[in-house]
Parts: sequence; structure tokens; C-alpha cells
Amino acid sequence: MVRIIVVYDTKYGNTKLVAEKIMEGIGEVEGIETTISDVKDIDPKKAAEYDAILIGSPTHFGGPVRGINKFIDKLGKLDLKAKWVAVFDTYLGEDFEKSVKKMEKRISEKVPRLKLITSGLSIRVDGMKGPVTEGEFPKCKAFGKKIATQLKT
Repeated sequence: MVRIIVVYDTKYGNTKLVAEKIMEGIGEVEGIETTISDVKDIDPKKAAEYDAILIGSPTHFGGPVRGINKFIDKLGKLDLKAKWVAVFDTYLGEDFEKSVKKMEKRISEKVPRLKLITSGLSIRVDGMKGPVTEGEFPKCKAFGKKIATQLKT
């Protein structure tokens, strides 16, 4: 059985909602075990026990939040065997994929043993506190299903 953990940080709940929708998409593929966790509640050593780690962050000042950066840095100190990773963010305005790109770059530098399953997902929110822009949730489910399908092969 393939095991996936979705780790996220959230301020107003939007990134958590995106994480939950990604999990719904993963759930459409049989033979996948999923866990979801706020970054504040997960020990990176525990996350390292999974086959794939999905990491999500709201965009804050053009990049991921500090808690996610610290989580990635801690993963880099572990002896991770060939694991898979994918990232996602929520953004406002013109910050499309800014956090995604910065997380992918940080992972490649700090945790080079992690391999990207697919390029990251960037989900738009309407306003600082949200909500998630209408029509974005289907992208989340499709992202989760794509990842689960790729991991099954």
C-alpha cells in the first residue's frame, strides 16, 4: 500500500481546505493510505515514514510561510530514502506559483533525495482571508488524483 502524508500550514483555513480537497482526489484511487497534518502538529521524522510527502503553504510576502520552510529544512537533516514530494500553495493577486517555485527550489537544495512527483499546484484565494476562488477546488482534486495514480504505477 502506498502511503501519502499531506502537510500544510494555514492562517485563515484556505490552505487546509485545499489540502482536504487534494486528499479527496487521492481517495479516488484505490490502495492509497493518506494522512493529513498541520505542520505545527507533525514531527518531520514521522512524515519521513511515508512514501510521498505533499507540502502546502499560503503565500506570505511572495513565498511560503516560515513554518513550512523550517519543516523542509528539518526533512533535509533526515536520512530519507527515495521518497516523492509535491507542493501546493494558496495565493492572492499576482503571486501565482511564487511559493510553489520557492518550495520546489528549497527542497532541491535542502532535501535533494526527494523527487518531485509533479510540478506544484497554485490555488487562488479572493482576499487575504479568502475564500478560495470559485472553480479552484476541482484543480485540487485532479492534482490529488494525478499524484495517487502516478504513485500506483
